[in-house]
Amino acid sequence: MADFKYLKDINSPADLRKLPVEALPAVCEELRADIIEECSHNPGHLASSLGTVELTVALHYVFATPEDRLVWDVGHQAYGHKILTGRRDRFHTNRKFKGLRPFPSPEESEYDTFAAGHASNSISAALGMAVAARRKGEKRKIVAVIGDGAMSGGLAYEGLNNVSETPNGLLIVLNDNNQSIDRSVGGMKQYLLHLHTSSTYNRLRWRAARQLYKWGWLNDNRRHAVLRFNNAVKSLLANQQNIFEGMNIRYFGPTDGHNVVELVDTLRKIKDMKGPKLLHIHTTKGKGLEAAEKAPTIYHAPGKFDADTGERITDTQAGQPPKYQDVFGETLLELAKTNPKIVGVTPAMASGCSMNTLMAAMPERAFDVGIAEGHAMTFAAGMAKEGLIPFCNIYSAFAQRAYDNIIHDSALLGHHVVLCLDRAGLVGEDGATHHGAFDLAALRCVPNLTIASPYDEHELRRLMFTAAQDGCGTFVIRYPRGRGRLSEWRCPLTPIRVGTGRQLRDGTDVAVVTLGPIGNIAADAIDELCAASAQPSVAHYDLRFLKPLDETLLHEIGRKFRRVVTIEDGCRMGGMGSAVLEWLEDHGYHPTVRRIGLPDSFVEHGTVPELYRLVGLDKESIKRNIFELFYQQA
Repeated sequence: MADFKYLKDINSPADLRKLPVEALPAVCEELRADIIEECSHNPGHLASSLGTVELTVALHYVFATPEDRLVWDVGHQAYGHKILTGRRDRFHTNRKFKGLRPFPSPEESEYDTFAAGHASNSISAALGMAVAARRKGEKRKIVAVIGDGAMSGGLAYEGLNNVSETPNGLLIVLNDNNQSIDRSVGGMKQYLLHLHTSSTYNRLRWRAARQLYKWGWLNDNRRHAVLRFNNAVKSLLANQQNIFEGMNIRYFGPTDGHNVVELVDTLRKIKDMKGPKLLHIHTTKGKGLEAAEKAPTIYHAPGKFDADTGERITDTQAGQPPKYQDVFGETLLELAKTNPKIVGVTPAMASGCSMNTLMAAMPERAFDVGIAEGHAMTFAAGMAKEGLIPFCNIYSAFAQRAYDNIIHDSALLGHHVVLCLDRAGLVGEDGATHHGAFDLAALRCVPNLTIASPYDEHELRRLMFTAAQDGCGTFVIRYPRGRGRLSEWRCPLTPIRVGTGRQLRDGTDVAVVTLGPIGNIAADAIDELCAASAQPSVAHYDLRFLKPLDETLLHEIGRKFRRVVTIEDGCRMGGMGSAVLEWLEDHGYHPTVRRIGLPDSFVEHGTVPELYRLVGLDKESIKRNIFELFYQQA
């Protein structure tokens, strides 16, 4: 750990506030250097946190945290926040098993006021905190920090709408790093910033408001008319308008988000103003690391890199199987070349899900709609209504936000949308907010859906080809993060009959039923178990489809076996194992069924192998479960 002049003595924001304001630029330099050094060998979300260093320092300097509340949105902006709030000595454990959590969490620190794994929730949560403080007579300040594309989420605008109508003193800081809102131009913006934050301006504004109140102009609906008139005058002077003042939220900015002294001055001037306020700052994603500034998307989460040069350190990938996302991207392009009806949709994860492959080759047929998962699904359904075949790719955990849209706008109407759920199952270091744990249980109860998961890369390609055929309706394909197993992953694109599974191994004592790539680990476990002993004799079935179930295959299992083990990389409660158990019971079969899946609790962060061992999805745990079930029943 580097021996910094200031940072070494900052164990809490209270220590930061002891420093003179003139020392803050140096503190920012040290904080940025610390983030770069730590993330260079312990990978994480780099560029976003580099862009918020000055803002982080200014907020903790001006506001009395943790009594005052900071709500981060999204959480990958908050590494500097973690370091300044007593976690610098543990920051090297960030995202590691049993180490610091990947995103702010109230369970980790009193400075982390709300969950911040997904985007666009800060304004709603902060407004709730502000209203609660007001009702309890508390004087604490509430600040929502929203940025890095989160303003494109619909929830942010729902929150803004409520902010404009609910009495509160909320401050919203909009961190604009060119991910969501265009830069404004012209010299008037800086003049207006100084005007709106000056004590003289606000004293005159307050006197005018008191007089208008005496006249009765602020006692009823005319209050909004006065505010709109005030905003109209400002818009006329600035030759620009913005949505925030149109919603009667006082707007300040835009200003330089990397001038920490000016940020402190501005925050001090506006923090005690009555009513909702929004401070718009401009920042550079990746600030302080040239490579990250030039390629902020790549350096959003770059993996290991050289802290001095920024050069990424990549492991050799020669001969390794591709990532599932890359198989998806290449296969989608292959399908699109032969079928002009196919289009692609993603909510701001073009590179993460490899939709950028189609975007590069056919930009007119691929759409990045921003962080707006519900819109992505309904947008896709609208295209499907008019005869296109959208492949809508959403990370499994993020698709939770589109649940109503999946049901109401696609499944209900039978629209032909192919919903590809990337990052299904345990995703590793991003932790509980990002694990794709719930999609199987959540979706299998929805009518008009087909739900499938591929055993390997060949099966993914064939399922995508199948889902593109006319008449398929809403077709869900889930697959995991990371690499598959097949170096030779290309195969002929042939259809799979919907609702059919397959037997991978014959046996007589125990039937193991799996869904998706977790079946590969199960196959390895079965091979080792059966190679070591003649008993038990284990059969292995790849279910392929959760909906519709392969009833012929399940009849065979029900007639032949007294012991059944189901294995899935999804929540055990209500998932594939529950579906198999329900079907067997409904059809008069009563084997002993042991269901293996994710527990009824949120799984922490760590590498996928570490988490598989934790929840019992690793090879040794699967062998033990099969062995125990056989001998208990015997």
